[in-house]
Amino acid sequence: MNYKAWFQCSDGCDETYPLTEVIYRCKKCGGLLEVQHDIDVLKQRSAADWKSLFEHRYMRTQYPYGSGVWGKKELVCPNINDDNIISMYEGGTNLFWAERFGAQLGLSDLWIKQCGNSHTGSFKDLGMTVLVSMVKQIMAESGDLRAVMCASTGDTSASLAAYASAAGIPAIILLPKEKVTREQLIQPIANGALTLSLETDFDGCMEIVQKLSARKDFYLANSINSIRIEGQKTISIEIVQQFNWEVPDWIIIPGGNLGNVSALGLGFLMMLELGIIDKLPRIACAQAERANPLYRSYQTGFTEFHAITAQSTQATAIQIGNPVSIHRAIRTLRRFDGIVDQATEVELANAAARADRTGLFNCPHTGVALAVLIKMVERKQILPDDRVIVISTANGLKFPDFKVAYHNFTPGEPPPRYLNAPIELEADYEGVLKQISAHLDA
Repeated sequence: MNYKAWFQCSDGCDETYPLTEVIYRCKKCGGLLEVQHDIDVLKQRSAADWKSLFEHRYMRTQYPYGSGVWGKKELVCPNINDDNIISMYEGGTNLFWAERFGAQLGLSDLWIKQCGNSHTGSFKDLGMTVLVSMVKQIMAESGDLRAVMCASTGDTSASLAAYASAAGIPAIILLPKEKVTREQLIQPIANGALTLSLETDFDGCMEIVQKLSARKDFYLANSINSIRIEGQKTISIEIVQQFNWEVPDWIIIPGGNLGNVSALGLGFLMMLELGIIDKLPRIACAQAERANPLYRSYQTGFTEFHAITAQSTQATAIQIGNPVSIHRAIRTLRRFDGIVDQATEVELANAAARADRTGLFNCPHTGVALAVLIKMVERKQILPDDRVIVISTANGLKFPDFKVAYHNFTPGEPPPRYLNAPIELEADYEGVLKQISAHLDA
């Protein structure tokens, strides 16, 4: 079938643009653009046939359809030729049944979607495969682009650099100096990207990169570009597929620039329209207390929004005070009867450490979501039999300083609640046995 997609203004005017045009906002009203699909054509295939097709492709070896993203190509970006697709078989990440952690909270059906088990260690790969593939398509058709660029708090830059490197496309990265981990910083460097460390925060980097993107020879890779959202929305489809096409009751997701919130909603809404599912989950967006502009807006019933200056937080990837996808996210949360809550620095660190003791190894941003989960259970917003999915956005191995600092507290200060510091002993059998026995008998 002749599946089609295009850019369309999200502010309600009728302006449309081809996906191969280098454009991010409507020329008529300045509104952000969204990718629209020809739903009537998509509906010509039955829901049962879509499910069968996706199951047939899922995690197989026929390139690129074994990818968790490109296995849903018709619903993502049908315009890209297969030979221009740059894929590292992103998606297909596991659902961790958090049985022990859930039991502690009184939940029997708690799952962690491990999006950090991916090529560059974060969910950003889901969107970046689509964006870089589109850049390759544009370059093949016109040859006018010279580079692809982004501002980043770490994970976006890692993903862009890897995919651009695989495509042979120059990448330019703007990072806030000393506000990303060493592990995140080395990823774009290792992949050969031009990495610029700026004396500012993420919002300052974003301001500069948007000015640079006004040039038609640079392509913007931040989530203001809705091409990325198309890949990220496959999280929704994959979760439902992994549960035999059943919809969970709640999904909790950390929110910074908020593209992930709108992407999550888009995936579910598309499945609903195609008859693949017959209901929607509720969505909870979790923010760090020190970077909480969406939470503040939620407190007003979304009647007001004011950008803030984000304060330093351990959840560095969501340390954003002026999210570019704010209006998309609010629209999504309204449609999904969603809520927004926040976590303090102590709450997010304790929640991550507590869950780690049940077999996980959480990044600080997942800690924010887990802290909000705990609050929602305590308030009885989440009930014991609810199926709950927490989106883990990145691999905990990218944040070793966060993990080490928690278990290496300063003497004289109150120890963290779940402290498990190493115990130094002489190399003596009796002394070691005594320590082990004391621990097991405690």
